[in-house]
Formats: sequence, structure tokens, C-alpha cells
Amino acid sequence: MNVAQFILERRAEVLQRTVEHVQLSGISVLLAVCVGVPLGIMLTRKKGLTMPVVGVVNVVQTIPSLALLGFLIPLLGIGLKPAILALFLYSLLAIIKNTIAGINQVDRSIIEAGMGMGMTNLQILLKLELPLSVPVILSGIRIATVTCIGIATLCAAVGAGGLGQFIFRGISMVNSNMILAGAIPAALLALFFDFILLRVEKYLTPRGVS
Repeated sequence: MNVAQFILERRAEVLQRTVEHVQLSGISVLLAVCVGVPLGIMLTRKKGLTMPVVGVVNVVQTIPSLALLGFLIPLLGIGLKPAILALFLYSLLAIIKNTIAGINQVDRSIIEAGMGMGMTNLQILLKLELPLSVPVILSGIRIATVTCIGIATLCAAVGAGGLGQFIFRGISMVNSNMILAGAIPAALLALFFDFILLRVEKYLTPRGVS
């Protein structure tokens, strides 16, 4: 039996695991965006906090995924909670760093022109800085999403479901078709969401900004 036949025969379970994988990754990235973008904006205003905060988030990236998941089990049990927290933490770095880079790259003369027109700090942020930094911020979200989808396969080890179920079962049964039934859809998901977010990035990029 080849991989295509294997997936076709188990299409209902493959679809179920794919939906679980998308939900797991989507919730984690959405939470990371809700925290990471405001935090990145704050760090452009309070530059003294940038090194400590980014340093802490960097440290999280150095922790192996399975080790972090194992560490969270005694705190949160098994299931979605430790998986979402771990993926949230892994998604933060790219979003925070790209938000900082995007805001900082806005031409200072544009900011000064806004101030000269009597715009408040909030108006400058919402009408000038954020629109002009959208390409860089969305690039960070794309990186976080692709990374999250890949790491989410390991979350099956803590009972969070997703396509990793096929991979772990395939490894235990020495079944390459089962392993690929989890790996191939996960890779396709990463490519699909990378493409979609790239299209959104281009759509939201102001004209004249590349």
C-alpha cells in the first residue's frame, strides 16, 4: 500500500486530525499575535526593556520542544493547555522582533510630519507607524505560523491531537505510510498558510511600500 492509498482509506481520520492541527496552531498563533504585537510596540517606546524581554523569549526558543511540553505537564496536565502554551511561547519571538523592526524602520521624517500636523501619539501609531510596518509584522506572523504548524506535530505526545498522532503511531509501529500520513498534510498546511498570509501581506501593504 502506498501513502496515497493509506491516506484515502483513512481520510475521515486524516481530516479530523488536520482540523485539530489547524485549531491548535491557529489558537496559539492568535494568542501570540494578541500579546506579541502590543508588546513589540511597547518595547519601541521603552527601549531599555527590549534586551531583557527579547532575551527571555530567546531563551524559550533554546528549550527543546518535547522538554518544554514535559515540563508543562505537571503544571497544566495533558491535553490542549500545555500544547497551546508551548506553541504560544515558541511563536512570540518572531512576532515581537518583527514588530519592533517594523516600527523602527518607519522613516523619522514621516513621524515628524505627523507631529507637525498635530497628530497625537496614538494617531501616529495607528495611521502612520502600523500601516507602514504591516509587511514586516506580517512576515513575523508568517514565520511564527509555519514554525507553529511544524512544532504542533509534537503536541500529540501530550494528548493534544493533531497530525502528530499519525507520526507517533507510525514510529511505534515502524509504519512509514502512517508517518507520512501525518508529515505530508502538516507540510502542506504550512505551505498553504504561508501562501495565504503572503497574499494578505501584499494586500495590506500600502502602495509604494515594498
